[in-house]
Amino acid sequence: MPRARFEDLSADVQAFVSVSAPHVLVRDVRLIDGTGAPARDGMSVEIVDGRIVRVGPTEDVGVVAGAEVVEGEGHTLMPGLVMLHEHLFYPSGMARYNTNEHSFPPLYLAGGVTTMRTGGSVDTYTDLRVRQHIEEGRIPGPHMDVTGPYLEGANGFVRAMPQLTTPEQARAHVDFWMDQGVTSFKAYNLIDRVTLRAAIEAAHARGAKVTGHLCSITYREAADLGIDNLEHGFFAATDWVSGKEPDVCPRGASASYLSLDLSSPAFTDVVDHLVEKGVAITSTLTVVERRAPGREPPPQGAREAMLPQFEDRVMAGLERAERAGSQGGALLATYMAMEKAFYDAGGRLVVGTDPTGAGDVVPGYANQRALQLLVEMGLTVEQAVEVATRNGAVYLGRDSEIGTVEEGKRADLVLLRGDPTTDVGAFRNTVLVFKDGVGFDSARLFDSVKGWVGVR
Repeated sequence: MPRARFEDLSADVQAFVSVSAPHVLVRDVRLIDGTGAPARDGMSVEIVDGRIVRVGPTEDVGVVAGAEVVEGEGHTLMPGLVMLHEHLFYPSGMARYNTNEHSFPPLYLAGGVTTMRTGGSVDTYTDLRVRQHIEEGRIPGPHMDVTGPYLEGANGFVRAMPQLTTPEQARAHVDFWMDQGVTSFKAYNLIDRVTLRAAIEAAHARGAKVTGHLCSITYREAADLGIDNLEHGFFAATDWVSGKEPDVCPRGASASYLSLDLSSPAFTDVVDHLVEKGVAITSTLTVVERRAPGREPPPQGAREAMLPQFEDRVMAGLERAERAGSQGGALLATYMAMEKAFYDAGGRLVVGTDPTGAGDVVPGYANQRALQLLVEMGLTVEQAVEVATRNGAVYLGRDSEIGTVEEGKRADLVLLRGDPTTDVGAFRNTVLVFKDGVGFDSARLFDSVKGWVGVR
């Protein structure tokens, strides 16, 4: 993937750039390098033509002739986020989703996302054109891995989704959308095993991976079919629903989680099977956390990003959920414990935000929140950053280029004010986002789309 040089960016995109020099020194930062290693103080990173050419202690790096210097004292530098459950659509009510092609790309970049996978698409031609325009430098946004239209069975709740009920349909669907330029696929609730197997085999034959938000198919069954990834942690797993019938989406999944002993073979055998099969799990705690009472509301910036009518609806919905007093708190704790158990068992945990649900998950802001939730789940800050950077890069097969702060890699970096290892609130303090070595002003990007989320 060619790097986007400053001079290749449109005037509209250049307006968001604060650091445009081809030679840059980010000096004297606290470095979280994405490998999971402890953070290091007093580090400097040198960038030349969009690549990291030196990483070392500030005193060793010294003065670098000809470099534009970004002073990093009191700041933390980490890799650009690689987020694997994102969308360009947003809920507008009544199972309808509006494509937000203008607001979402800059929001993602503002929040530190330099590479993203769309975890499902309802407007795939638009998603592909957005990716094209980002790569051409016409609009600001992260590099994109675009999924094709959902691999869904008959009578799904979203009318915009295909209805695939035979292997022949699945193969034709995969081949058609691969020809259009998509790079992955996502299976959904009602697909059956025979059809999904055909889709997975067709995708793998074309070099694409398949993830899934499943219900009719259990996690164990999906792993045996060859699926690469499963979404929403274990939130969508139906492996423990009593009386589950083959290829039927059952009720009662939430109750099955609450009654499940996470130390029992019923759970650990499924985890071990997923690890053995190399299936990654995507954490999307941002989209489920506010089902629990007492959670912090969306930040003010996220609320200001919404169309006012959408903000009113979203906040009213959150107030109703808070008053309802459901089992949400216990469920959220269980979801976190399940993901942590998978991580501890050696599973590849990746992360995304899923800006759907009740509309309270706003790109950029939610990506910052996702890191905080990984820490709340029990990961160290360094481990959380690794999940949100290197793990995603490994899954996408791009870890030789992105995901860690190492010499030779693309200069996709995030500069934060403060130190998240002592205050996870610092994940909210994005100052600069370097994409291919070009430094974008986070606040300017966030401010550019106020009032747009929901319709643009």
